[in-house]
Amino acid sequence: MTELTHLWQAGDGVARFVSLLLLAMSVCSWVLIFWRSWTLARARAALGRGLPVFWAAADLAQGRDQLRALDRGGLMLPLIDAAMRDSAPGSLAAAARQTSQLTRRLRDALHAVLGGLSRGQVVLATIGATAPFVGLFGTVWGIYHALLSISSSGDFSLDKVAGPVGESLIMTAAGLAVAIPAVLAYNLFGKWVAGCEAELEGFAHDLRELLGGA
Repeated sequence: MTELTHLWQAGDGVARFVSLLLLAMSVCSWVLIFWRSWTLARARAALGRGLPVFWAAADLAQGRDQLRALDRGGLMLPLIDAAMRDSAPGSLAAAARQTSQLTRRLRDALHAVLGGLSRGQVVLATIGATAPFVGLFGTVWGIYHALLSISSSGDFSLDKVAGPVGESLIMTAAGLAVAIPAVLAYNLFGKWVAGCEAELEGFAHDLRELLGGA
């Protein structure tokens, strides 16, 4: 903590900006990690409980009613609503065959649901990819600033150089500390999203087969 305080006090505007940027990236990353963990865990649980309940129903309307209490994340209900909805009369969509209309509506609903599931992934990927370089920039700038200060004082002894340079390397460590959780979370959430996507694609396909063959 003493080194961080000294680094903040000794740093100029650029070094402080980099420190604040890394702090903001870290806070954003952890907020996303906690939020995404909760939403994706809820989505996986809803799919695991909801799909058997839906297929055990007597008809489509009953299945939708039973899913209403289970599908709080809005994963399966949009697909069912799209399957039950008719295209607007007089439109190009209504001119297509019924199976084609059904396929298009299910595809659009599926894309919307998957877009919601993937929310936040780009931010995590960006933080994981850029945080080490932000920290490295802070280190380079800190070393440059420290060498300028040492040069102006005229004292180039090892102890005068090692201290400021070592403190500047904290920026690199901070960048890695921000990036590593973001990268790990991105990979884990990507696996969870892929599992949910496979379940939803299968559900959309089954709905199309059920109604398209009716």
